[in-house]
Amino acid sequence: MNKNLWLLAGAQGLFLTNNVVFIAINGLVGLALAPLGWMATLPVTGYVVGSALSTGLVAATQRRFGRQVSFQLGLLVAIASALLCAMATIQGNFWMLVAATVMAGYYSANGQLYRFAAAELATPETREKAVSLVLAGGLLGAVLGPNLAAMTRGLTATAFTGAYLALVVVALVAMIVIALMRFPAFVKAERSADTGRPLGIIMRQPLFIVAAGGAALGYGVMNLLMAATPLAMQVCGMSFDNTALVLEWHVIGMFAPGFFTGHLIKRFGVLRIMGVGVLLNAACIAIALSGQDLMHFTVALFVLGVGWNFLFTGSTTLALKAYEPAEKDKAQAAINFLTFITMALSSFASGALLTTQGWAWLNWGSLLPVALTGLSLWWLSLRGTASQTSST
Repeated sequence: MNKNLWLLAGAQGLFLTNNVVFIAINGLVGLALAPLGWMATLPVTGYVVGSALSTGLVAATQRRFGRQVSFQLGLLVAIASALLCAMATIQGNFWMLVAATVMAGYYSANGQLYRFAAAELATPETREKAVSLVLAGGLLGAVLGPNLAAMTRGLTATAFTGAYLALVVVALVAMIVIALMRFPAFVKAERSADTGRPLGIIMRQPLFIVAAGGAALGYGVMNLLMAATPLAMQVCGMSFDNTALVLEWHVIGMFAPGFFTGHLIKRFGVLRIMGVGVLLNAACIAIALSGQDLMHFTVALFVLGVGWNFLFTGSTTLALKAYEPAEKDKAQAAINFLTFITMALSSFASGALLTTQGWAWLNWGSLLPVALTGLSLWWLSLRGTASQTSST
């Protein structure tokens, strides 16, 4: 871990602070402002849809201006979108809130590239650990995000306006952190420069299919259950402080394993660690179906977080073997686009399923993507290609 990786881990933590606050309050604000109950998670969906729509633009910005400038542009958008969210709560305007969260997706699309930037700041033999440790920076968001939401939700006359304004400060701090970093020398790509193989060929590789599927489905299951949790706990009569506690332990589960996931991947292999992630997701669903008190929510969401970490870190590591350096921008954009599309569907489904079918059916439905992820890992292990690179 060099200085730049520590700073990048800090930026990751501030990015997750933004995400956790959004997850904690967007559904609740949406429920209060939405014309119909099933629309409650549309602000959560808007954030993910905005991320998906921004992947191509972010990839082009990264190619043209490099990592540092692109990351700073993302943070400027984060400031503007947080201010617009605050205005939406003051005016009670649901559709303004949705539009603001769509705008915020540009920041998310940039933040999702922090993990790939980590690999570029490390030596080739330590890339897995660098990715894992930078993701561990999300622990800052685990602690700061829920507590920030809880402490600032009542600062103004309108509920949660203060939380959105606090995110402006978080983004300003992140801009300082990114400004202090030194990325590898950026060479602007010429229009005629070789960008490697066509994207279609890259995406047809078994390694890419499983890496992208593991990231998308792992994030989709996590988002499906996490986005619905604040609403489910409110239905059960629990306070927002209880919701903040559950989300805090969930995000700790997501990022605390980052201190050792890279080591586990090096020792046991990426497919085995991803397989453990699938089993942990199944365990989360079993716990959630066994009861609806505070302990069940807390343990289930913590286990879900650890499962996500194993799947997402493993998928990122696997993806690094599926493309060459010249192909990184389009390959990474494709992986993030597929992930965001899956998250958009899952966040919308979470509100619709919870308000129409209930918490139990939401969890039963989560078993399908968990099973698909497990089958994809089994398929790749039978092919014996997990250890191959794109050039072999």
